[in-house]
Amino acid sequence: MIIGIASDHRGFKLKEKLKKYFKKKKIEFIDYGTDSGVLCDYNDYAIRVCDAINAGEITYGILICGTGIGMSICANKVPGIMCAKVDSAYEAKVSKMHNNANVISFSGEILFLEAKDIVDTFLKSSFSDEERYSRRINKIKELENRSHTKKKEDNKKCDNKEKEEKVGKEIEKDKKEKKTEKEKSKE
Repeated sequence: MIIGIASDHRGFKLKEKLKKYFKKKKIEFIDYGTDSGVLCDYNDYAIRVCDAINAGEITYGILICGTGIGMSICANKVPGIMCAKVDSAYEAKVSKMHNNANVISFSGEILFLEAKDIVDTFLKSSFSDEERYSRRINKIKELENRSHTKKKEDNKKCDNKEKEEKVGKEIEKDKKEKKTEKEKSKE
């Protein structure tokens, strides 16, 4: 198990404390940034962790920003990611047990001991194979697939519309040229 961890500037200090804790506990991790408390956009770092999960580089992700909300919203836009914004160890536990979350996010404003408890609980929890939870996860995956299929269809419609507009412009151009030729031939 390899953990990916990332933060924005507001989660940087807490991320650094968690990294020290991981080293002490011999938990393997990869830091996906940021590397300082300088103002930055959380999106850039959330995407790095999510892409690493989808590439098989890491098993789980931990995202920390001012509230945990922005990171969670961003992460959940990435196909294959189930990110839960958690505020307690209990929420971390059920995010994995009931929702099969592979990423958690939380506020950089919480105490280190709370963050440590949240992370430990998340990492030791596992997905429940109860039918009701699997059924719900499958519905979420269907929704994710539906939205990506719709985007592909919309892109095709845009491509077709652009082609139609281009053909229409060419037809208009041909008509104007023929009209000009007729007018010239009358002279």
